[in-house]
Amino acid sequence: MKIVVVGASGATGKLLVNQLLESGQQVKIVVRSSSHVPDNWKSNPQLTIINRNISEITVNELSDYLVDCQSVASCLGHNLTVKGIFGKPRNLVTDSVVLLCEAIKKNAPQKPLKFVLMNTAGNSNRDLKEPISVSENIVIGLLRFLLPPHPDNEKASDYFRVTIGQKNPFIEWVIVRPDTLADEDSVTEYTEHQSPVSSAIFNPGKTSRINVANLMFRLISEEKLWMKWKGQMPVIYNATRASK
Repeated sequence: MKIVVVGASGATGKLLVNQLLESGQQVKIVVRSSSHVPDNWKSNPQLTIINRNISEITVNELSDYLVDCQSVASCLGHNLTVKGIFGKPRNLVTDSVVLLCEAIKKNAPQKPLKFVLMNTAGNSNRDLKEPISVSENIVIGLLRFLLPPHPDNEKASDYFRVTIGQKNPFIEWVIVRPDTLADEDSVTEYTEHQSPVSSAIFNPGKTSRINVANLMFRLISEEKLWMKWKGQMPVIYNATRASK
C-alpha cells in the first residue's frame, strides 16, 4: 500500500510516518524544504520526500503524486505561535483538504481512496447534532471569532460531511478527533467514541499524540476498523481518562 501524508513533519505526523514505515508501507510525504525530517527518513527506500509547500502545489501536480496511492492522511495544523495562529494561510487545513480531494477526483480511481484527517474534539459532529451546553456554545462562538484555527477545523470537517458526503465514488473519509494532546513515548490503551464523553471545553480528556497516530495508522491498514468508522468523526481518549 502507498500512502500520502501531509503535515508529516509535525509532532503527530512524524509518529504516524514512523508507524507506517515500521509496518512496511510505502509512504510519500509533502513537507516544506525548511521542515526538519529525521535523518533516517532520508535514506529509507520506503519513503519519498516531496519538498513542496502544499499551498503552492497545483491540482495537476498533486494528482500525479497521488495516482499510485491508496490512502491519504493529514496531520496538518496551525503552529501554536502568534504567526501560526493569526497569520496566513488561515484556512491551511481546509484548503489542503479541498486540494487533495480535487486531485483525487481528477484521478478518478477505480477504488475510493481512504482519507484520514486529524481534527479536534472541540469541533462537534453536526451530522449527529451533538449536545452542546449554552456556556460551551458561547465559548465556541468566541473561538470562531478570536482563533482562526478553530473555524478552519470546522470548515475542513464540514467539507467532508457536506461536499464529499457518504457516497462519493472516489473518496472515503474518517475524521479523528483527539482531546487535549500530550506527549508519550509509546502507544498505550485508548478508546474511540462516536461523540465526546465529556466537555472538550470545561472537562477535557487527554490523548497522547502517539495514540492518535496509531489510530490513524490502524484506520489505514485495518479494513474492519475502517468500515466501523467510515464517514464518521470518532473521538479518541487515552483509556485512563475515558474510564473516569
